[in-house]
Amino acid sequence: MSDHSSESDEGKPSETTNFTRTAENQAEETKGLRNLRRTKSVTLAEHITQAEKRARQSQPDRPIHVPRDSLFSWSSGFEHYEGFVNWGILILLIGGLRLFLENVIKYGVKINPLSWLLWLKDQQENDYYYHTPLFLALAHVHVFISFYIEKQLAKDRIRPPLQYYLLVGHLIIIILIPMIVLGIWPHQFSLLGRTVVCVVYTVLFLKLWSYAHVNHWCRLARSSSLSRRRSFTFSKAKQNGQEVNHEEESRTSPGVSLVQYPDNLTLPDLYYFLAAPTLCYELNFPRSQRIRKRFLLRRMLEVVVISNIILAMFQQWMIPSVKNSFQAFSDLDFIRCTERLLKLAIPNHIVWLSWFYLLFHSFLNTMAELLYFADRDFYQDWWNASDVGTFWRLWNLPVHKWALRHVFIPISKHRYSRSVASMAVFLISAALHEYVVSVPLHMYKVGVFLGMMVQVPLVYISSFAHKTFGKRVGNMMVWTSLILGQPLGIMVYYHDYVVKNFDPNMLGL
Repeated sequence: MSDHSSESDEGKPSETTNFTRTAENQAEETKGLRNLRRTKSVTLAEHITQAEKRARQSQPDRPIHVPRDSLFSWSSGFEHYEGFVNWGILILLIGGLRLFLENVIKYGVKINPLSWLLWLKDQQENDYYYHTPLFLALAHVHVFISFYIEKQLAKDRIRPPLQYYLLVGHLIIIILIPMIVLGIWPHQFSLLGRTVVCVVYTVLFLKLWSYAHVNHWCRLARSSSLSRRRSFTFSKAKQNGQEVNHEEESRTSPGVSLVQYPDNLTLPDLYYFLAAPTLCYELNFPRSQRIRKRFLLRRMLEVVVISNIILAMFQQWMIPSVKNSFQAFSDLDFIRCTERLLKLAIPNHIVWLSWFYLLFHSFLNTMAELLYFADRDFYQDWWNASDVGTFWRLWNLPVHKWALRHVFIPISKHRYSRSVASMAVFLISAALHEYVVSVPLHMYKVGVFLGMMVQVPLVYISSFAHKTFGKRVGNMMVWTSLILGQPLGIMVYYHDYVVKNFDPNMLGL
């Protein structure tokens, strides 16, 4: 009996064990409550329970305090900072006005719209030169050549691989001709004339690339369509003695009239594309119904007014600042170079912002309105970009769409990685930027090219900063690169240009 009773006592928990477990549970509950109170005191305000809030409000002391964070805290959710925006604008205006008055007192009034006509002639002669408009008129020859090649390709009179050699060779000739002509006769064109020539030929190069590429896609689609239907469609059409355009029936909807390849191969169509505010060719561009006269007049007025403002800021503000930086860069005085850089950063950035609005909003909208061009997506909110890569995708959409459509996607379809395709886009962009700067200045350096390629690591660095420290830090990095990067490049190129072409002592530098 004693053995059985001892076994039964062992199978049941003793009173001592129950007491110990109860004490442990109470200790854990007490610790949990203490941790909960400590958590409430240090965590966000919204973590306080609703039960405690109702209990406090039921007290007779008429409480007025509620859990909430200060407005400047990230957790407050406050987003209305319009007053600070207005304050910032006023501070910038006051600071800009002070700098303008200081500039006028130091240098006098240098604004003279007529003086810009001197940029149309060579500085060593007194006669005006008309070589720049004549050279630009010769660009029509390339237009006719491109049109003729496409007509012959549409009739299958040029077979591969000769067609690829012709198209690529013609594009290379377009980009090389300004380098050859401006290199052989450098004094027949002014600096402004050389710049205009290089910009126009660069735009022509990009547009004719898109024109050839799109027509190539259309020929491939036509060939594949004809090969699929040849066994049935054409035999049946011949039996009935009828000509059936099945391609047009399959690609157009009832009541919709769209231009089909090769009906798009006309000179008016090509010249419309060359004048349109886009770099990407299409057979059927979206068209607006009418010209908005008030909208057009406002944009045209902005083009005139902002152009003169930019020229005035160049004369009064930027040119003196750039000239004063020459000696500092010659002496490699880091402190003075930094001071000159910061002083030039403000007017340069204001000019850049004004130029952006002038080109991408006023001018391109003017052209689009005159041509009934309905796609006005020329830029997105690049000012909110959280990294450098997002900025490059948003600020210049005509170039971005061209690069995405004709470089990035074709390379990606050939089983290359996105990194390789992105690197190809940056290489082409860097080469064209260097082309537009170096050829007019007759300084074949790699400064602009390297400046563009530096954007590649900046993309990864700013993206890392965005993910690690937040969107604001990434956005500040974007603005810093815009504000400080351009003035540094301007001062370096100006120094090298003066050293190469002038005697600094004769210019009083």
